[in-house]
Amino acid sequence: MNSLNPKTYDPAPAHEVAFLGLGVMGYPMAGHLALAGHGVAVYNRTPAKSAAWQQEFAAQAKGRLRHAPTPREAAAGADIVFCCVGNDDDLRSVVLGEDGAFAGMAKGAVFVDHTTASADVARELSKAALERGLQFIDAPVSGGQAGAQNGALTVMCGGDAAAFERAKPVITAFARAVTRLGESGAGQLAKMVNQIAIAGLVQGLSEAIAFGQRAGLEMHEVLAVIGKGAAQSWQMDNRGKTMIEGRFDFGFAVDWMRKDLGLVLDEARRNGAQLPVTALVDQFYADVQQAGGRRWDTSSLITRLK
Repeated sequence: MNSLNPKTYDPAPAHEVAFLGLGVMGYPMAGHLALAGHGVAVYNRTPAKSAAWQQEFAAQAKGRLRHAPTPREAAAGADIVFCCVGNDDDLRSVVLGEDGAFAGMAKGAVFVDHTTASADVARELSKAALERGLQFIDAPVSGGQAGAQNGALTVMCGGDAAAFERAKPVITAFARAVTRLGESGAGQLAKMVNQIAIAGLVQGLSEAIAFGQRAGLEMHEVLAVIGKGAAQSWQMDNRGKTMIEGRFDFGFAVDWMRKDLGLVLDEARRNGAQLPVTALVDQFYADVQQAGGRRWDTSSLITRLK
């Protein structure tokens, strides 16, 4: 069971959709689509997880739910196909080839990819989609597992404006903000901006808490005070307490953050952006990995300072 927190869904027309990838993000995102009234077909590399998802949401769903053995079969008959997998190669594996989603989609259907991947693969798959009479929207998300469970993700999109407008009302089943930022690849580039900002914030918060603890301050009280001023941030509000208490067995894993920062630094090498702090924090995360924290939350940066 995924402890999904249902929300009030917009009364949008129901669609037949598919969702590929039922990880910590995709599982609740697909669940919100089912509870919003859409017919949902799911695919996961582990078929038992797809079957468990269908069983969990069948009683509350208004539309037909099914699980399929291949992406192609999941995508058959869907107006919109959603995807949330690990990286560029995972994405290609569920999209392309004779068993890939593109092979099963009807002309005019829209593929919405929520994977945090490269801008290059977004442009590559957008081109491949157009050649088949399909549309591709790159739509990485921010908000983490809690955002997915609460249906409160922020979605950054790139791609055709008309296709985006078709998909947007359906995406709102699991999102609180859905914005198109440009053509193909723009969503992925915006997610990179997001991760650059987070990397610096988490390192700054780590240093602040570690400093305060060494100075003998009661840091819960300190954060309560400074959190009402200019130092306030989502990271402080949602991770400050757990950082003070040394709890990291939740949230967005260090392994995934390093994957994301690798995409950022690759793109920076191409476009000439100077990212000295981001590059440094990436190496700090490598230290956390080496210390056994590959699956710890990204706030575990503070462990390097203790």
